[in-house]
Amino acid sequence: MSAIPTPAPAVRPAQPPSMARRCVLAGLAGLAGLAAWPCVKAQAPAGGAPTSGAAASGGALAQLREFLQSTRSARGSFTQRTQRGSGAAAPTLSGVFAFQRPGRLRWEVRKPYEQLLVADGEKLYFLDRDLNQVTVRRLTDVGTASPAALLFGGGAELERSFELREDGSRDGLDWIAAAPRSREAGFDRILVGLRAGLPDTMEVRDAFGRSSVFVFSGLERNPRLDAELFRFTVPRGADVVEQ
Repeated sequence: MSAIPTPAPAVRPAQPPSMARRCVLAGLAGLAGLAAWPCVKAQAPAGGAPTSGAAASGGALAQLREFLQSTRSARGSFTQRTQRGSGAAAPTLSGVFAFQRPGRLRWEVRKPYEQLLVADGEKLYFLDRDLNQVTVRRLTDVGTASPAALLFGGGAELERSFELREDGSRDGLDWIAAAPRSREAGFDRILVGLRAGLPDTMEVRDAFGRSSVFVFSGLERNPRLDAELFRFTVPRGADVVEQ
């Protein structure tokens, strides 16, 4: 008797979550430029962008460039705090991440609920386990001016995608302010704090006053990573939304 084929996942519009839950998801989706929820999509205001840091030397910019040039892969842990413009804070998220150049990223929220973002070099998959919903985009459609690209992308795209400037030292960190050159990036600016040449903190702000703060810990540079980390299989019965 022949085996019964497993039906392919349905690709159809899915019911979106509530606005409150969208704002919780916005920080994770915005990390990789995945504008799946209205909370993420926002145009940066005209003017006020930092001047280019192409001619700058030393300090935080030098640390970031060295990190991008010498780090082919990495893994570690993170916490994420998202705050809306009204001042209301979403629950603090925590989880683990791994990346491997070029174009591979795994960002896994483990608490207080489970979410997963995987880039496999060609496509970006965003899984909300509670909703059993997968959002898919091609990496070529996401672009290079995303918060994830600033830390996990290639160094060659850094100056082309962002206007950069040194932003001083505070809290034991050397800071960079980065503004996307594209007005369609979905965020206003990014602040990156580095400690001893490694990213420690990243704050992503949009034009409506919302911000997400990512704090990294246990960062391991250039480990040998299992290729399975960057392969994504759509869960059985999941709604698949292709953008």
